[in-house]
Amino acid sequence: MDADEIAAGRARWQARYDAARKRDADFTTLSGMSVDPVYGPPEGTAYPDFDRIGWPGEFPYTRGLHPTGYRGRTWTIRQFAGFGNARQTNERYKMILGAGGGGLSVAFDMPTLMGRDSDDPQSLGEVGHCGVAVDSAADMEVLFDGIDLAGVTTSMTISGPAVPVFCMYLVAAERQGADLSKLDGTLQTDIFKEYIAQKEWLFDPEPHLRLIGDLMEYCAREIPRYKPLSVSGYHIREAGSTAAQELAYTLADGFGYVELGLSRGLDVNTFAPGLSFFFDSHVDFFEEIAKFRAARRIWARWLRDVYGATSEKAMWLRFHTQTAGVSLTAQQPVNNVVRTAVEALAAVLGGTNSLHTNALDETLALPTDESAEIALRTQQVLMEETGVTNVADPLGGAWYVEALTDRIEAEAEEIFARIKQLGGEGPHTIGPMTSGILRGIEDGWFTGHIAESAFVYQQALEKGDKKIVGVNCHTGTVSKDLEILRISHEVELEQRRVLAERKSARDDAAVTAAVARMVEAARSGENMIPAMLDAARAEATLGEICDALRAEWGVYREPARF
Repeated sequence: MDADEIAAGRARWQARYDAARKRDADFTTLSGMSVDPVYGPPEGTAYPDFDRIGWPGEFPYTRGLHPTGYRGRTWTIRQFAGFGNARQTNERYKMILGAGGGGLSVAFDMPTLMGRDSDDPQSLGEVGHCGVAVDSAADMEVLFDGIDLAGVTTSMTISGPAVPVFCMYLVAAERQGADLSKLDGTLQTDIFKEYIAQKEWLFDPEPHLRLIGDLMEYCAREIPRYKPLSVSGYHIREAGSTAAQELAYTLADGFGYVELGLSRGLDVNTFAPGLSFFFDSHVDFFEEIAKFRAARRIWARWLRDVYGATSEKAMWLRFHTQTAGVSLTAQQPVNNVVRTAVEALAAVLGGTNSLHTNALDETLALPTDESAEIALRTQQVLMEETGVTNVADPLGGAWYVEALTDRIEAEAEEIFARIKQLGGEGPHTIGPMTSGILRGIEDGWFTGHIAESAFVYQQALEKGDKKIVGVNCHTGTVSKDLEILRISHEVELEQRRVLAERKSARDDAAVTAAVARMVEAARSGENMIPAMLDAARAEATLGEICDALRAEWGVYREPARF
């Protein structure tokens, strides 16, 4: 771009910045030096391809969605938490909110993630261990007791049985007297990444997409502030992908959900703002920053040029970040505090909208109160002490960061092209990217490439080419074993007892009728959310709802591959 075009862009940014609301805060350095809210090329100079970098709050949003950066609003501190039963997790939530957390993020136990009740034989020994057990809407009531669901944003990390769990959340909000149309939060719902990486599915892909489409329609119509999909790259990265693979597979999944919405006749400008993203922030500091900047640029361009979006909000890529669980080590676990801080700083410099910081002991167990507080304080130190909220995209224009951003974007575009090739030529039931994703799942294309990347990295570790402090270098230590959180078997016994009491106290005929009505909706093609809501109101359990759909749709079995 020539100097005049750059100057015009700066003037546009300045006007938007001046008109925007800013926080009442000190935006000087520790020494009291004033700093500008954004920096760019020196006045009167040209900068090749500056339109790819641009100004904060302006297409292609490489430098952030808002002209004010974090001067307008800091990222949301959203700590992921859940363990034991709903009462225990409720206490942790109140601790997080009381200590300065800005939103909640629900971790569910494995039975809940797989759509099974706590008294299911397959749940034995797993109840409450990796998250909170939720069997019915009554558990959701306890989970959020004393927490105003109309006044706090809530994220729920669950995909396979996400829709019935969401219905239970809505029922809990109803019982609080909340106006459901005003609820704000995020449901993960991302079934593509389950087949690609995490493997917590219930049915074949097509029935899952049917449910997701129903949810998108329902939220767009009834709960416009709620985001029914959080497209997740986190689990793809944790499975062993590279940064470029994480970015490309995740955005491709997002494009698939855009195609799903369009296939339902929805307006992209209406439903696309309801899509959010969830990324991993790994320990390679600059690579992660470049990944986040490239993500915004790619999404904006594709939504505008490929899918026809015209509104700014439809082109915005909003994302939550979690520091890399896979980077945590059991050896010298106190080092994990440093890793988490570096990863959190990368997420912030990359412009994350909300952030979870892992606790130092999470490679061994669920976090204790003390380690959870350290993780929370890590974010608060970054936010309050380091000055990183003063300037939008402070690394923008740095030669290394811009080169990495361009390179990751180019690698992602190559992967998009390969995924579309997998789907072949049209016609496509939903869309060309969706067809490629489904074929890639069926053929093991995604899992094969992730496995190869994980193998290459593991070889580099074993050769010593890549280093992990405390694992393959600097292994001497004076540290002692940590006290870790242990979930008592009594939690499972108590959860099963309470579930049995609730089942005996409810109206079984009403439950049976509501579940049958939900199955009728599944067969007729009508939107299933209202019928599923009625089942949740009747206290149908998660297992009963999911079992009825398993009987109707079958269960997905991953093909054996050698």
